[in-house]
Amino acid sequence: MNSTEQRHPQEMRDRRIIMELQSEGLTDYNLVELARLRIRYRNFPGARQLQTELDQLLNSWQLDEESLFSLTREIHATGQIYRKGKNGEEAQDWS
Repeated sequence: MNSTEQRHPQEMRDRRIIMELQSEGLTDYNLVELARLRIRYRNFPGARQLQTELDQLLNSWQLDEESLFSLTREIHATGQIYRKGKNGEEAQDWS
């Protein structure tokens, strides 16, 4: 990491999420997570390896960023993606 590179405070957590996306494959939830991470790290001056992994994941799912965002807009239009857990069951927030 050179002097102009920054470390994102969520980088370690996000790396674990990327590993999950790679192992679980393409689902609506994982598409939304990939889009969220692409937005988070867009133009971020650091986390180059993580950005490369996001690019590779996008390519392995045979998508480009425009098609990813188009798909996730459709998913978000239902308004349910973050209300359900990864397994599709209704999530409960006890906080």
